[in-house]
Amino acid sequence: MIGYVLVGTNNLAHAGSFYDALLSTIGAERFMEEDNYFIAWARQPGEVSFGVTRPFNKEAATIGNGNMVAIALESPEQVNAFYEKALALGGTCEGAPGFRPEDATKGFYAGYFRDLDGNKLNAFCMVQ
Repeated sequence: MIGYVLVGTNNLAHAGSFYDALLSTIGAERFMEEDNYFIAWARQPGEVSFGVTRPFNKEAATIGNGNMVAIALESPEQVNAFYEKALALGGTCEGAPGFRPEDATKGFYAGYFRDLDGNKLNAFCMVQ
């Protein structure tokens, strides 16, 4: 159902470098871009893609309160590595990786972070 997700940025080059490094850890690469407007990444053609864009109305990009992009991964180890890479690239912690609720030992496992523009993302997996 979802084709792609975009988040806003005020510095396309900076955001592009952040996401090139972060998304390469899960096999995604740039597949579409327009200078000074947007960049999009995917792991394979036809897959849901993720991108950053300067707002079309040329106003400043702002974060959405309550908006979040979730990146589906395969294991807690991948979630941990992705989250740590985001922080190493300058992202900020919004909730360390772990099960939700915190006393669970299976189910929803996620780590939450904000990118360089303040957009909230998480990396998650389901553990049986």
